[in-house]
Amino acid sequence: MDETHQPIPEPRQPLWQRTLSEWKTLGLLGGPILIAQVAQMANGVIDTVMAGHASAEDLAAVGIGSSLWMPLFLLFMGILSALQPIISGYRGGREFSRIMPATWQGIYIGAGATVLMVLLLLNVRPVLDTLNLEINTARITQGYLDAFAWGVPAMLLMAALRGLTDGLGHTKVIMVFSVLGTLINLPLNYIFIYGKLGLPAMGGIGCGWATSISNAVAVAALLVYLNRSAAYQRFHLIAERARPEIQSIGTILRLGVPIGFTIFVEASMFSVIALFLAPLGPVVVAGHQIALNVVSLLFMLPLSIGMALTLRVSFLVGARAPDTARLLSRSSLILAAAVALVFATALFAYADPIARLYTSDPAVQRVTVSLLVFAAFFQIADVIQVTCISALRGYKDTRLPMLIMLFSFWVLGMPLGYVLTFENWLVPAMGAAGFWIGLTSGLASASVLLGLRLFYFAPASRS
Repeated sequence: MDETHQPIPEPRQPLWQRTLSEWKTLGLLGGPILIAQVAQMANGVIDTVMAGHASAEDLAAVGIGSSLWMPLFLLFMGILSALQPIISGYRGGREFSRIMPATWQGIYIGAGATVLMVLLLLNVRPVLDTLNLEINTARITQGYLDAFAWGVPAMLLMAALRGLTDGLGHTKVIMVFSVLGTLINLPLNYIFIYGKLGLPAMGGIGCGWATSISNAVAVAALLVYLNRSAAYQRFHLIAERARPEIQSIGTILRLGVPIGFTIFVEASMFSVIALFLAPLGPVVVAGHQIALNVVSLLFMLPLSIGMALTLRVSFLVGARAPDTARLLSRSSLILAAAVALVFATALFAYADPIARLYTSDPAVQRVTVSLLVFAAFFQIADVIQVTCISALRGYKDTRLPMLIMLFSFWVLGMPLGYVLTFENWLVPAMGAAGFWIGLTSGLASASVLLGLRLFYFAPASRS
């Protein structure tokens, strides 16, 4: 088995050399993950920009439709992400015979998730009715989701297969096919939205068809690659097909459901905040959305490092190298803190140019600049918490971290943010800045509690 992607640690190396070696491995694993994450985010940007040039109704419909399918996808993607540490652990322990059975259980989970997600997306009319949308906007939204639903099987199949490829340390595979999907999505959007090559102009509905087709082509190409690549002859999907096993599926769900629920809660929280801020007016909402978009873009780097950290820690635990796993988990906090400080400094120094890049409206610029200052502190806490929780996932420790995140966000962060935003109880009502302070406080709480869990209660400490 090729060990170049995840080398076996050399315990006789000096501490500093082992640390730098592990950081290098994180970079090799995390670089392709970062590109894949950016490519997937680019699809949303492409859809938004191109739908916006069709009409305001199309833009609103695609935005509403995306806000409905995205939390569901993140929930199921989080559940399926449990495959990555499981398979990486099998590889570290050289239990190769268990890899394909686990992959197939993930595919079966993805198939069940596909049925649920498609049924929900095709029956969102009651939700649209409660939003009191203009008739044409509601029609476009439903049409967009109807078209998008055809691509859900491909999305979730790729999420399951990512457990195999990333778990084996081959993170460049999903990177390549994610970029392929984005490159296909761009021209298809142009054709379907604006009506080219003899097709009728579909507007926002065309975004749904473009996304579905690009997802289907990308996953079909991935399947061909896995079937023909020499690197995967040992892990052949068809030849090593396994039947559904309730116990194995339960193992994946016990690890994955807390991950998926944590991601879902975090994603839905930002949607709730946007609704809370709506009464403060479009200028405040626009400034908040810009600040959130900037933070989300910056977050791709620490998120990718975190995903690589999960893979590496699970590999090291499987390889019975708990000392190196512990060293990596703790030293990664130094790396995370360095990244966070660079990003925070950039937000402080370049808040004004960033705001001008997004909007020419002086009022929105002022709100954005004021929020980016708070976003700098938010960024520091967010980077540290994602590093801690990613390391814990590598140890297959997901239940308590989920409870910590629920407490930090919904018991501490959200109530504090609401009070600071709208009430005069603690200080004069601060507007949108109050929510950013509340969220930062919640994330700081999560960072401390997850850090304590990682240092004192992680399985590595008992190995």
